[in-house]
Amino acid sequence: MSLWFWLLLACVLAYAWKLMGYFVPASLLQNPRMSRVAGTMTIGLLASLTIVNTVASGQVLAADARLGALAAAAIALALRAPFLVVVIVGAGTAALLRLIGWN
Repeated sequence: MSLWFWLLLACVLAYAWKLMGYFVPASLLQNPRMSRVAGTMTIGLLASLTIVNTVASGQVLAADARLGALAAAAIALALRAPFLVVVIVGAGTAALLRLIGWN
């Protein structure tokens, strides 16, 4: 089977999964427990995407300026800095690390 077949199958399955959301009863969506589960899953997915994008470069693991930027942003978050400051600290740290040669 070709790559196009698998790509189209993935598209159809993703769309079908999205349509399934319309069949979920409203009472289930208003349940506080379900709201906590959905919120926790969102945080977990975003955290895993952040880690994968930080330490992966193609098929290999990479320790470069992105790792330092993530650490600096985590420290800024721990110090309760505003989101814009966290982004600027992370970007500035990555720029400085690349400037000194840590690619």
